Amino acid sequence: MRLSPLSRKHDAHGDEVWCVAFDASSSSLFTGSLDESVKRWDVTSSEGDGGDDGPIDALSSTHAYTGHALGVVSLATSTDGLVAASALDGVIRAWDASTGETVLALESAPAESWGVAFDPSSGSANLAVAGGVSQRVNVHDARTGEKKQTMELPATTAETPKNGRFAHCVAYSPDGKRIACGASDGTVAIFDVKTGKCASSLTGHASPVRDLTFSPDGKTLYTACDDGYAHVYDAHNKSLIDSLGGHKSWVLSVAAHPDGNALVTASSDSTVTLWDLSSRARAHVASDRADAAWCVRFSPDGTKLACAGADRSVSLFAFA
Repeated sequence: MRLSPLSRKHDAHGDEVWCVAFDASSSSLFTGSLDESVKRWDVTSSEGDGGDDGPIDALSSTHAYTGHALGVVSLATSTDGLVAASALDGVIRAWDASTGETVLALESAPAESWGVAFDPSSGSANLAVAGGVSQRVNVHDARTGEKKQTMELPATTAETPKNGRFAHCVAYSPDGKRIACGASDGTVAIFDVKTGKCASSLTGHASPVRDLTFSPDGKTLYTACDDGYAHVYDAHNKSLIDSLGGHKSWVLSVAAHPDGNALVTASSDSTVTLWDLSSRARAHVASDRADAAWCVRFSPDGTKLACAGADRSVSLFAFA
């Protein structure tokens, strides 16, 4: 189990690249940056795997989506060809990925839209948004902007004042029936989409939860946290299974491989770590940058991993 360089690092943007997302076909990659833009890249197929002959160029920029006034912090793609971005200006924008046409520009207060995630159900345009200082998850129709649901983070303990929390990141379960939200106090809320109620609250982290994702079977939840750990939770029984350590700084992003056997974490220590989930041990550590690795995402077909970073670059790894 290993990550091999598939492309040379591309100077993708004019500033730090904070987020990446593949489309459903694995043929396009989207990147979002502090330079206020979202770019689309074609992921080309070439012979070779970047091994003895070195990495190959496998990315070519095809389109730039503009309109944000501040940096793009989160990206998501839908099953029916939409791409959505949340930015520091408080605006959530959605585009038709094939035409580049803007289909939504949803405004909120600057600190009330953060992480975004599409419902993975076929044909759904439901978009979950982590509500930042409002401590909510709002669900909108990404084509009309209609607010369909609001989910409140549960009450905190006396040691964690409610006004000190921030709803940071969201993820849908693969069946679309649950939404997980990571908060700045280290807690994770899992909501039942049908009722809108918090079904469970997970603890164990000591710092903000930056990113999270469900396993392909929906039974496990993985989190990335500023405390330097990635956690493995039983998503149904509300229990902490394991704590994955080894990074020397914040863990900024986490991605689960589609086959359920591997996990990747990215850190501000500039490294990307591949974990073998059968043993929950480090299988490989990659570092092709000198600054923070902000975001990692697997392609839906499981063959590639995209990594974006503070050095303004995006790179691809082959997974094998």
